[in-house]
Amino acid sequence: MSVYAFVMDPSQLSRGGLPDVRMHGFRHRKSVVDAWNWVSHAARPIADSESVPLPESRGRVLASSVVSPADVPGFDRGMMDGFAVRSGDVQGASPQNPLELEIVGEAFPGAPCSQEVRPGTCIRSMTGAPLPSGADAVLPVEYAEYDSERMRALGSVPPGKHVGRRGEDIRRGAELLPTDRVLRPQDLGVLASVGVSEVQVRRRPRVAIVITGNEVLPAGVQPRGHQIVDANGPMLEALVARDGGISGGPDYVRDDPAAIGEALRRPVDVVLVSGGSSVGAEDYAPRILAEEGELAIHGIAMRPSSPAGMGTLGERLVFLLPGNPVSCLCAYDFFAGMAVRLLGGRSPEMPYRTIRAPLCRKLSSEVGRTDYARVRLVDGEIEPIAISGASILRTTVEADGFVIIAEDSEGMAEGDEAILHLYD
Repeated sequence: MSVYAFVMDPSQLSRGGLPDVRMHGFRHRKSVVDAWNWVSHAARPIADSESVPLPESRGRVLASSVVSPADVPGFDRGMMDGFAVRSGDVQGASPQNPLELEIVGEAFPGAPCSQEVRPGTCIRSMTGAPLPSGADAVLPVEYAEYDSERMRALGSVPPGKHVGRRGEDIRRGAELLPTDRVLRPQDLGVLASVGVSEVQVRRRPRVAIVITGNEVLPAGVQPRGHQIVDANGPMLEALVARDGGISGGPDYVRDDPAAIGEALRRPVDVVLVSGGSSVGAEDYAPRILAEEGELAIHGIAMRPSSPAGMGTLGERLVFLLPGNPVSCLCAYDFFAGMAVRLLGGRSPEMPYRTIRAPLCRKLSSEVGRTDYARVRLVDGEIEPIAISGASILRTTVEADGFVIIAEDSEGMAEGDEAILHLYD
């Protein structure tokens, strides 16, 4: 539903008959919670999946649960260097009462012994070797004296001692990993242990990054004249990759309605438009989105990022991110990143570690607006750096993280404990 419900005169109508709000400001801003609810409803996990080789699957999201096709280990094995024995043959053995057994063979990892352990005999066994037939325990080498033919037990072991049983790690038919698991290195190890060579994972969300503005130069060049070098493109590309999406890098578009409209129609899952999201004369993206799709939210009660917007164009989710770098980062983390994560089957939560710490001085806010405050952690206390200054990206580099001040709060006093979201 559009948030625009006012028309000053017919000249303010766009081509599609919708209000053209450029240069009129925001009459109403949605809350952050309203925006989160919209994203939660609109961003459903992508059903498509693909098969990838196991070594390439780290960090990918499982499309379905994995059931083990095998037992791990697939055989009973000795877990100590020593002697595979019948536990009854060494019962009561001690240094004062050694019991002598005949050594009839040797067992090594990958090289089982074909001999059977019969009463009065034993087999030398190395850690990981298959447990020989007839044995039910392993006597550690430090509890034995031996030569090439005889072993004298100086201690006893109960049945099953120092034996790893078949399937004790993983049972065939057991669920190894659930659907939507983000694969970690140890998960790859478990999958490899049961013979998995390829993994079925969710397709990564395809994200178009559109940087608008006649004054914007591509990242990597030197600033000149009255033009500025793009900082948002590389930042957004890294954020999208962090959240499991895939992008082809920034696409630079001039402040031209036709070019912006073409960029919005790219065949992707998500379009991120940086710049031109507000109500200025050259802020075309909101109007085009309202005309050709749905501009669900435009203007959010938060600082920074208040000009942010979101909606749909066909099957695409479109996020209008402010051009000021801190606002862009904030709007991405709060809304667009949440969508990318949800589409890819990941948790919607921001992927930042959090800690609790006291404030070393007060943080002021305004009721009715959510604030994103950049802060440092100094001697275990939170030191505010900035709430305003949406164009000063350096504050996020100097900050250790951020504190979110809820819209129903006037801020926090010195000594209050706050939740710090750490950038690292």
